[in-house]
Amino acid sequence: MEGVENLDGQIEALLNLEKKMRLDENVAGTKKAVIDIVQLCYKAKAWKTLNDQILLLSKRRGQLKQAVTAMVQQAMQYIDDTPDIETRVELIKTLNSVSAGKIYVELERARLIKKLAKIKEEQGLIAEAADLMQEVAVETFGAMAKTEKIAFILEQVRLCLDRQDYVRAQILSRKISPRVFDADTSKEKKKPKEGDNLVEEAPADIPTLPELKRIYYELMIRYHSHNNDYLEICRCYKAIYDIPSVKEDSSKWIPVLRKICWYLVLAPHDPMQSSLLNSTLEDKNLSEIPNFRMLLKQLVTMEVIQWTALWETCRDEFENEKNMLGGSLGDKAAEDLKQRIIEHNILVVSKYYSRITVERLATLLCLTIQVFFSFLHPVFNFFV
Repeated sequence: MEGVENLDGQIEALLNLEKKMRLDENVAGTKKAVIDIVQLCYKAKAWKTLNDQILLLSKRRGQLKQAVTAMVQQAMQYIDDTPDIETRVELIKTLNSVSAGKIYVELERARLIKKLAKIKEEQGLIAEAADLMQEVAVETFGAMAKTEKIAFILEQVRLCLDRQDYVRAQILSRKISPRVFDADTSKEKKKPKEGDNLVEEAPADIPTLPELKRIYYELMIRYHSHNNDYLEICRCYKAIYDIPSVKEDSSKWIPVLRKICWYLVLAPHDPMQSSLLNSTLEDKNLSEIPNFRMLLKQLVTMEVIQWTALWETCRDEFENEKNMLGGSLGDKAAEDLKQRIIEHNILVVSKYYSRITVERLATLLCLTIQVFFSFLHPVFNFFV
């Protein structure tokens, strides 16, 4: 009791000092007073008192913006030192309520929301975590570093994908332009002019721009996999493949190049697919994976592909893909692969025949008459 009374007495004295400094509009003195109160509560491990004092100080009449900012920043340093999860959540919520609606602590509020969302996710409350993150529109924050903004939006997208909210995930992903990843970071940063908003340095745990690029395209792969949009998945892997850190390490680029080849083959034939197919064939790195070079070569050659022979050659590679980067190609992939080969063969036949019997066409496609007619409708819709 004596310790509590002593703490209360010290806080009371500091509150009187804070009032005097605030009324005198002494910014430095007010900031020091509020920080001293916060530090005093922390040293005494009086977490409830700390929350109460933060709320009290923020609501005092004519409270200075600089004092509120300093108080929130100081209290945020103690979040990881809280004794249990309940105390941690309570402190975050207190700081969150203090910073709500205040532009001068919007950056701190975003970081608090991110911490709270992480706790919710760890508790298995994915929907609550996603809703919390979506409250914050970091793209409008002038003081937040570019990499931190991107990382925050990517976290929003990831949580939406985790809760299978694909529409919102797409909307959020469009806030990031892929061109931002190609910015030249080697150029010297311009010194801010007088009156400009100062951009804070990103925290140490924020990934670099190339790493953020990889995370962005991996999330886009998850999004496009939902719709089995093979060509877009291929383009995402192509973007990952072009990251310098990936291209320099064969253990990284070989799995990515394998995926590029597979999704090129799985993608329906169109000008974009054809262009990517030919440009990939010119890649010298394909010599490291000869089976895939052979597969792509067959698709650009105007000759009928024997499905059974092709599947015998590629089956092991196809099944091994589940152990590679990105996992298996999906439940429909084997069926779609056969569909693509049939489409290729029909294109080849159309080059050499003006008239052909159904029996002859089925033979060229390596299909029985019954199976041929089961494929007939979806395949010919492809050409309509």
